[in-house]
Amino acid sequence: MASPQPPDVAELVSRVTRALDGLGIPFMLIGGQAVLLHGRVRLTEDIDITLGVAPDRLPALLQLCQDLDLATLPTDVPRFVRETFVLPVRDSASGIRVDFVFSTIPYERDAIARAERVEVGGTTVPFATAEDLILHKLFAGRAVDWEDAVSVVRRKGAALDWTYIEARAFEFTEVPGREDLPDQVARLRGEG
Repeated sequence: MASPQPPDVAELVSRVTRALDGLGIPFMLIGGQAVLLHGRVRLTEDIDITLGVAPDRLPALLQLCQDLDLATLPTDVPRFVRETFVLPVRDSASGIRVDFVFSTIPYERDAIARAERVEVGGTTVPFATAEDLILHKLFAGRAVDWEDAVSVVRRKGAALDWTYIEARAFEFTEVPGREDLPDQVARLRGEG
């Protein structure tokens, strides 16, 4: 299955994938790019990538950005990454924004290991599974995230592993402000 990215996005995703693979950094695409694969067609102007590494790998990532002509956006990159666990960059040629999200939590490592490999621009790229994308969207909690999650449920239907989604949602109840995730999953399941 090929992913439905426009040519400039596909080329950038392909370049970034090859570079991250070359560094041995585990990762997966999430956000709007994964929604295009698993849910609805919608406008998305960026690429969100979860990295299975801690911010201490920032020097290697900054070198990767320099090699790929990706301009960092924060003025104080180390402080911004330390505070947010995100490195936002912009591709100099296309203007496309890429957000690299550092993550070391066990769930993210498991999600990256489960990622679905899809061909994009001649490169096999790891995307969050439909189930993990739903969990990411519910955790983010914005209205657009709910709409994205509903689109995945409507497109994937009975193929979704609801046992996995429910179990992971329950694990997130330990996070302050996310105690309602199991209820959201139950409500989302009714959207299918």
